[in-house]
Amino acid sequence: MMGQPRIGIDLGGTKIEGVILDDLGNVVFRQRVRTPKNDFSATTDAIAHLVQILDREIETKGYLKGPDIRKVPIGIGTPGSISPVTGKMRNSNSTGLNDQALQERLTEQLARPVRLANDADCFALSEATDGAGQGASLVFGVILGTGTGGGIVHDQKLLQGANGISGEWGHCTLPIDAYQADEDEALPLPQSGQRLCYCGRTDCVETWVSGTGFENSFRLASGQSLTGEEIADLLESTDVNLAATAHQVLQQYCNLLALALSTVINTLDPHIIVLGGGMSNIEKIYPEVTKYLSRYVFSDIVSTKLVKAGYGDSSGVRGAAWLWPAGTV
Repeated sequence: MMGQPRIGIDLGGTKIEGVILDDLGNVVFRQRVRTPKNDFSATTDAIAHLVQILDREIETKGYLKGPDIRKVPIGIGTPGSISPVTGKMRNSNSTGLNDQALQERLTEQLARPVRLANDADCFALSEATDGAGQGASLVFGVILGTGTGGGIVHDQKLLQGANGISGEWGHCTLPIDAYQADEDEALPLPQSGQRLCYCGRTDCVETWVSGTGFENSFRLASGQSLTGEEIADLLESTDVNLAATAHQVLQQYCNLLALALSTVINTLDPHIIVLGGGMSNIEKIYPEVTKYLSRYVFSDIVSTKLVKAGYGDSSGVRGAAWLWPAGTV
């Protein structure tokens, strides 16, 4: 018999995933539904429908019955974040959520407490609680996917600051002019002012070190538009020229990622940085980025560990459930 169950929900652009998590961090049930496109009411209805499915499963397994189901807390990971001024969503690439009182609506619709956090924050919380960052006092979690997000966890507690944007590292400006090239670097050096971010600024970290940024770098170097996974496959290609270009782009990417992460290390000095998202699956980046960090970190040693997420794509929904830590429900 599991202890107090909790529900985690990951509100994605194409799917909404829900899990039931026990006190030990075990996922005992998982369900997905489609995300309605740019329709706020339909989205909250879809979440409510998903919660009904999860509630029935909790009853079926005999964990709780009847009115006690309302005691099961719900955590939700979302794109964007809640404005501390308006209480409404902002900065979400799922634009139908922006300027909507999502937490208020769901608390009323689900008739129970609901906690919301940015999806990258949920990723970081999952990995710091019982994932690759478990046991570390200060963990910085990074998602390197289509975009770039971050979350900060101290002693297994999510750090949330005055503006509700802790960890929004992806929209810091990357100091391109501080880039230190390799002596034998074959590619043109990165130039500042070249990459416009959807937020309206140039050279956001996201524009350079996200999966999209990596793909753009390869396209500029080779003239070919490929996915990050396809570029990674080229590292082992028998086409010598394409393989060489892929290696060069990846090497420059690792140098840029080290530069970007150095700003975090110089500011927070985390014990562990956990990487998730598609780019985290390229094993070569871990030793290479670690090697480059010493160029940029203001220290005689760099002891911060760079590790791959323990739960991969499941970390976001697990972290949403962990918004209610063991012992608080």
